[in-house]
Amino acid sequence: MAREVAPHGTGFVVELGGGTGSITRALLERGVPPCRLVVVERDYTLAALLRKRFSGLKIVRGDAGELAALLEPLGITEVDTVVSSLPLLSMPKSLCRRIVRESVALLGAGGSFIQFTYGVASPLPALDFGLVGEVADRIFFNFPPAAVWRFRRLAAPVARVA
Repeated sequence: MAREVAPHGTGFVVELGGGTGSITRALLERGVPPCRLVVVERDYTLAALLRKRFSGLKIVRGDAGELAALLEPLGITEVDTVVSSLPLLSMPKSLCRRIVRESVALLGAGGSFIQFTYGVASPLPALDFGLVGEVADRIFFNFPPAAVWRFRRLAAPVARVA
């Protein structure tokens, strides 16, 4: 997932679902400066663990479905990349849609939404959000096999047939 993030950009990178910090660590090792990285974690215990492990990093405790409101106090209204390890396929569809809508609304021009999934197909209906997606990497040695998807905004709106 970290390989999909440009480490030397100027915009923010937001990680959704920081958990114990394995992706956070990989992003930092990739070269993403701590001043550009914001980690969002809903669980109190995991957010406290992340603060302990990554002192000085922006760790925001809250629901990714309210991403814009969580980032507003930090003055962040646009991001380059959203990296998500959230289990979108096992969430209620309404919550999944809210999280993706909030994330996509914050993406700047050329921004990316990176999603880890165990599913065989796309973890989200990309066209519903004005995105195009592609598999960036497959992890066959994982059980079950996993994939990293990269989504970007469509260049032009696509007409949907009902």
